[in-house]
Amino acid sequence: MINPDFLASFLLASFLMAVAPGPSNAFLMAQTFANGRAAGMQSAFGFALGGVIHTFFAVIGLSAVLKASPTAYSAVQYLGAAYLCYLGFVMIKSTFSQPNTTDYASDDKPHVSTSKKPNVMFQAMMTEVLNPKVALFFIAFIPQFVDPSLSSATFQLAFFGLLYPIFAFPIDCTYIYFGDKIAQFFKKYPHSQLWIDRVTGMVFIALAINLLY
Repeated sequence: MINPDFLASFLLASFLMAVAPGPSNAFLMAQTFANGRAAGMQSAFGFALGGVIHTFFAVIGLSAVLKASPTAYSAVQYLGAAYLCYLGFVMIKSTFSQPNTTDYASDDKPHVSTSKKPNVMFQAMMTEVLNPKVALFFIAFIPQFVDPSLSSATFQLAFFGLLYPIFAFPIDCTYIYFGDKIAQFFKKYPHSQLWIDRVTGMVFIALAINLLY
């Protein structure tokens, strides 16, 4: 069983946290700008899957290891930053390897680059999984809503941990919707996709730096 008062408090707190701009929302917007609404949706699903994985880690106690071990925390932190840097550099590099920019200014598909698309869902999931701050969120924020007088703490931890990504998903979709509208406006102009991809790459690198501090 779940304490209804705790559940209401959790939903309110989750809403405020999901709405507030943060690294995840920046990643969603960047992918939507660069690759369209479908890539944004894939990112949202990837973050949701990452939340499920973090819930599993929290339930079995792996997240507690990150909190107790500075070495483990730093290792995951640097892995996550390195992965984001890799994504950023690959995206920026791809804009310089194009023989021409006709793909970016296609008239029949002004909002879709004809270049090969990466596995955006996997990228988002790995970005979430390799963020130790998210792991600490799951073991610091969620247990506050566990009522020890009711069902097992493990069940409640799993319930709230799985509820958060489900609850945050529609909010992510709102970011994607407005991001797509903004991107469509800019992609009316020739070569805009080229610069959008470069800015997106720089956003990923900025997120990597943010992860380290």
